[in-house]
Amino acid sequence: MNELQYLINGELVPASAATVSVRDRGFMYGDAAFETLRVYGGTPFEWDRHIDRLTQSCERLGFGDSVPSRDTLREQITRMLTANDLQEAYVKLSVTRGEQPGKLTPKRDVEPTVVAICSPLSRGGLAGTRVWDEPATISIVETTQPPASALPPGAKTHNYLTGILARLELRGSDVDEAMLLSTEGYLTEGATSNLFFVHDGVLSTPATSLPLLPGITRKVVLELAEELDIPAETGRYTPESLVDADEVFLTNSTWEIRPVTRFADDASRQYEREYEVGTVTRRLQRAFDERVETLYKDA
Repeated sequence: MNELQYLINGELVPASAATVSVRDRGFMYGDAAFETLRVYGGTPFEWDRHIDRLTQSCERLGFGDSVPSRDTLREQITRMLTANDLQEAYVKLSVTRGEQPGKLTPKRDVEPTVVAICSPLSRGGLAGTRVWDEPATISIVETTQPPASALPPGAKTHNYLTGILARLELRGSDVDEAMLLSTEGYLTEGATSNLFFVHDGVLSTPATSLPLLPGITRKVVLELAEELDIPAETGRYTPESLVDADEVFLTNSTWEIRPVTRFADDASRQYEREYEVGTVTRRLQRAFDERVETLYKDA
């Protein structure tokens, strides 16, 4: 396979030569926002929602007006995918505050750095193949989710220290995802995923009043549940809710809907539970695949 081409400020660059300045605030301070997109049949899934959230994240950081238009970004992403001959792909799109003097307080004038990278993924939809090999194992970690007053959870920024620390706790184990609690002890989300569970046929997921990032796939799943007449609720749940659950699954853009078959706390053994991949999970997976399949039909 030829070397992948990435986008740096609208220019295609070989992956091995793709760089940003060491004075870029995205590098120096994590002063940047990003979105991870799944591309099916050459079409970015839920494009408008991703770009809306990217813009909102940049607005929260104070440089929303500097984000290129969605049409410009779409053209650039399409050009990158075409250059790499990719129809099925992972794309990460980042917008930083750009290169500025090495002071914490940012300048008002912003010349953003816009970076897009990509890598091939398997086909999605009804005829597709999951990007994960097995259902997931999850574990609650000691790292807690910062309160919204300390770090706004709705902004998807380059500052991923909490998730990194959570995943570091899993090193050396066979656990796939770290689950974080709020400082009050409520379930929030995984290091890179949203959490769902099913009890007595009711689908539940932590509420956005908690410090969590409401994922795009999370929103799609809640829409699909409504279409399928699956009762759904959001709320504040303790880890005991997972012990009592009948089904558990995780969502994000690349995993889509990934079932969980084991809830383990390898340190204290306080929580231990195994699950089957249940009816609600399978119905939602099927409905999600059907929605993705429409992208191939429209292509």
